[in-house]
Amino acid sequence: MFEFRSVFAPLIHDFIRFRLASQKWNDTYESNLGYFDQHCAANYPDETALSQEMVDSWCRKRVSETNNSCRARIFVIVAFIKYLRKRGFVSIIPPAPPRGERCIYIPHAFTQDELKRFFHECDSLTVHNNRKADRARKITVPVFFRLLYSSGIRTNEARMLKRPDIDLETGVMSIRNSKGDDQHFNVLHDSMLELMCVYDQAIKGLYPDRLYFFPAGSNGYHKNGWVIYNFDKLWGAANPSHATAYDVRHHYAIKNINKWIDDGFDFFDKLVYLSKSMGHKNIENTKYYYSLVPAMANILRNTSEDGFNDLIPEVPEDEEEQR
Repeated sequence: MFEFRSVFAPLIHDFIRFRLASQKWNDTYESNLGYFDQHCAANYPDETALSQEMVDSWCRKRVSETNNSCRARIFVIVAFIKYLRKRGFVSIIPPAPPRGERCIYIPHAFTQDELKRFFHECDSLTVHNNRKADRARKITVPVFFRLLYSSGIRTNEARMLKRPDIDLETGVMSIRNSKGDDQHFNVLHDSMLELMCVYDQAIKGLYPDRLYFFPAGSNGYHKNGWVIYNFDKLWGAANPSHATAYDVRHHYAIKNINKWIDDGFDFFDKLVYLSKSMGHKNIENTKYYYSLVPAMANILRNTSEDGFNDLIPEVPEDEEEQR
């Protein structure tokens, strides 16, 4: 954890406790708050309170940044200022983030052979010593990435699942740590539910009092770096192509949409179900995936493009923040 040392460090700690209690916390928030704190302590050592100049100098877009990277860096600072204003601690005006830019990243198109090799690597992990963390990794990694593959949930949603969030009788997952404030639900496939039950018993032997379903210690959860490290290492060992763990979510959406090619207008009902299960706030955000499915785009154009556009309007500029 960062050691906050600016004059307003106690307020940062209050803000962190508030966000944690509200379940609106993300791993990247602490580091960005820490860098902001360091910036203020180093450049304004004689200040006795947080000032507009401190905030503006940090939140100003840098030459080396894109709009999106600047937004990601200053998001939590803007939230911090709004938190302080609401409680009457400051009169500082929160800076307006730069306009979001449409993401041009094209997710990897997985083949079945690639996935088969990847999961073989997951299942082939060895334990080089008898450390509890290594034994937990061996049984966690194969289940964690299969959960992403079979459910389409976000990596942070999977990491931060608590043990009570999964009903191992019905297979219903309650997704609380998502983007935005909305809680949503996802139902496990029967084969995935069976695997989760087996895992639950196995990990219980290592962490009997764990809080999180995929624990990093009894009361902690894995950080995003854990996901990146394990996916990159195992994917690189199995395949020469480039992919990321988040691409698995795109794959889930595309595979589902591709199954609807011959379903006519029944696709709309299925699109609603997909949108809800993936945690999209509205159906417009799910429309994004149509750009990744050429076959479906042709069907929509040939059936009733005007009608479809009436049902699903253009994606808003900040649409990528909701995916």
